[in-house]
Amino acid sequence: MINYTKQEKLAVVKMVDYVILADSKVAPAEMQYLTQLMDRFTFDSFFIGQARNLNKDLAYKILSAMSLPKKKALAQLLDEVALSDGFVHEKEILKISEALGHMEIEKELS
Repeated sequence: MINYTKQEKLAVVKMVDYVILADSKVAPAEMQYLTQLMDRFTFDSFFIGQARNLNKDLAYKILSAMSLPKKKALAQLLDEVALSDGFVHEKEILKISEALGHMEIEKELS
């Protein structure tokens, strides 16, 4: 498992939340996925609030400085959260592409 620093974790949670909120609807499956991430990365709902308050440009700066394995792990997380409700909205795709662009990695098409 990837070990993120606290700042990286804030930026990662910011991006996950950004994708969840992209289509202006929060599906129960998306909330369940976020709850699973809370367990996996050991953070609480207060931490989500901190992540939401993190300036997006600062989050992108933190993400761009991460190692390639961490960036790839985040790209996978963002895909998983977009798929968690069984439907990938066009706005979610745009938000993921935006994040990947700032991390200077491209989505691998499979």
